[in-house]
Amino acid sequence: MTNTRITDPEILENRFPVKLNQFAIRKDSGGKGKFNGGDGVIREVEFLEDLNAAILSERRVYEPYGLEGGKNGSKGKNIFIKVDGTTIDLGGKNEIKAKPGDKIIIMTPGGGGWGVR
Repeated sequence: MTNTRITDPEILENRFPVKLNQFAIRKDSGGKGKFNGGDGVIREVEFLEDLNAAILSERRVYEPYGLEGGKNGSKGKNIFIKVDGTTIDLGGKNEIKAKPGDKIIIMTPGGGGWGVR
């Protein structure tokens, strides 16, 4: 459930013991160019029960590249925030044991731009 499959918030909250605190466009994450790359999204999900959660995502290490002189898009990022305030960068692929009140912030990458302005 990242950019490939944008699950409706109501479906997510109905099927899983989570609350979606934020679902927004990740402004300026697309690479600049004659045609700018598309912006990614930000989702903040709060866990309401003990559970295991896994993330399988790409473009957390390498930026989405631009073409024909266009600039690269922003890398994605997955952050786990424990209820005590501790933060963990999950990287692109990971599994966590979440407690009620813990959160995960998923920032998807922006697309690379195309062409010179």
